[in-house]
Amino acid sequence: MRIIIAGCGKVGKAIIDSMTDDRHDITAIDNDPEVIEQVSNSYDVMAVCGSATSREMLLSARVNKADLFIAVTQSDEVNMLSCFLAKRMGAKHTVARIREADYNEDGLNFLVKELDLSMVLNPERTTAETLFDWLKLPSAMRVDNFAGKKVQLLELMIRKGSALCDVSVMDLRKKCSIEFVLCAVQRDDEVHVPNGTFVLREGDRVAFMTKRSETHKFLKSIGAIKKQGRDVIILGGSTTAYYLSKLLANNGFYVKIIERNEERCADLAEILPAGATLIHGDGMNHDLLLEEGINSTDALVALTGSDEENILIGFYAGSLSIPKVIAKVNQTELADLAENLGLDSVVSPRKLVADALTRYARALNNTPGSKVETMYSLMDERAEALEFQVLSDCKLTGKALKELKLKPNIIIAGIIRGKETIIPSGDDVITEGDSVIVVATEAKLYDLSDVLR
Repeated sequence: MRIIIAGCGKVGKAIIDSMTDDRHDITAIDNDPEVIEQVSNSYDVMAVCGSATSREMLLSARVNKADLFIAVTQSDEVNMLSCFLAKRMGAKHTVARIREADYNEDGLNFLVKELDLSMVLNPERTTAETLFDWLKLPSAMRVDNFAGKKVQLLELMIRKGSALCDVSVMDLRKKCSIEFVLCAVQRDDEVHVPNGTFVLREGDRVAFMTKRSETHKFLKSIGAIKKQGRDVIILGGSTTAYYLSKLLANNGFYVKIIERNEERCADLAEILPAGATLIHGDGMNHDLLLEEGINSTDALVALTGSDEENILIGFYAGSLSIPKVIAKVNQTELADLAENLGLDSVVSPRKLVADALTRYARALNNTPGSKVETMYSLMDERAEALEFQVLSDCKLTGKALKELKLKPNIIIAGIIRGKETIIPSGDDVITEGDSVIVVATEAKLYDLSDVLR
């Protein structure tokens, strides 16, 4: 696909980094010469310096040939205008990052319609929705939803003393009354698709697929359930914190936001929902945290502007045995380090946006047999989980799964057929119209038929 990305800041670079692996023809636009030089030196893309709202610049970038135009500059207005121009000049699909809260209420649908946008991105809102799902399931490091949330993929860390230690997959199936698929196991630097004889060890990071309606029963049956708390402390009064506090407060949580900037506190005080309390103070202050009840809170979410501060406060919260700790960390190296050292959950808004656009691009680049609906990166990007819609001429239909010759390190983890959710066995059959969830650890999948040898 021909893709143009306007805006090469932190989010733009994350998108480029994710999409270059998918063999797209990418052109990057930014008005900062130094940024363009960095992009040109770091990625195999065409990088041009100029304004994304310039007709001449868009012409030189061959916008009329673009399958997808993505605008993620720092300005919502520039993003909207550049997408409008790109669409008028021939781009097939346009995506704009729109971050301001005012644009994301009643007027958003109007903007999408009038500007003929294919998709709108709001990293802060997306991050808040992801965090909300994680807080509802404190046992999991992360939670990903498929098939309209009918199926959930849960990533867990096997800690010392866990009931999963030294248990084979075969024995786990005998002990557990809930249907599940163990999709992947990360052990040290290797990711495995385990068979029945695979034995789980302390320190393994595991990914389970199960029906959403049975998630709590499943976690309880494997001894990994944590009680969902209702008290949440959020460090940092960012836009993400605002969106998250709304979601939590509207669902019966009690939220406390600690923000050090007095002006930001004043702004938040006018818009925070009932059930959310605002504290003006430094979230890195030990005495303040104790005074505000960090010892007794059910969850702490570190959303300050500093990755390092978020990691440090996350480890401090972990030392207090807070049931759920989440830190926002955008730098990949720091995120990997924090997780390897035992931080409960790490979220990267840039990565969430990059994943969303990568799966959208794959969905546009459909082959005849199937269509990508959902995609997530797992296990520090060493594996992918994809949901495909099965079309009429798919090569996998009509055969029992045990008869299919799958490539190594690929597993079919779920089948959704209408209102029925199937955790598959070897006797199940894929039919036209199904949604099929596949996990792959070594290959990138663009079509469901790619799973076959």
